[in-house]
Amino acid sequence: LACFESIGKFGLALAAAGGMVNSALYNVDAGHRAVIFDRFRGVQNVVVGEGTHFLIPSVQKPIIFDCCSQPYNAPFITGSKDLQNVNITLYILIQPITSQHPLIFTSLGEDYDEPMLPFITTEILKSLLACFDAGELIIQRELVSSQMSNDLME
Repeated sequence: LACFESIGKFGLALAAAGGMVNSALYNVDAGHRAVIFDRFRGVQNVVVGEGTHFLIPSVQKPIIFDCCSQPYNAPFITGSKDLQNVNITLYILIQPITSQHPLIFTSLGEDYDEPMLPFITTEILKSLLACFDAGELIIQRELVSSQMSNDLME
């Protein structure tokens, strides 16, 4: 009976220790990166790569970012230089710069693309299309596309 009692206490201690170790581990999957939010120091400037990592439970929290290219599709109806309505669909592949994840999380949050992309793409597209008339948009499609790409990269 005493033997079972000591085995039970040992098992309980082992389970508690395992639970504590498990709560101190987090996993960053392939194609993802993590930023650590510390309750005392805020967002750390270190970007954590793929793999299993340690953290301080209830003090630190990992924020996982998807680093794979994600599509963004936006239809627009806007005016050209000759004041004709142009119906255009913008297709963009978004991939944030990995080293900028702490800044992105601090300024825009986890869902950084939702508030940012519609505003930026609308303004850039309208300003670019206002430089061309409807015929030039069709004839100089490659120029318009490369200019749009350059403006979005900036």
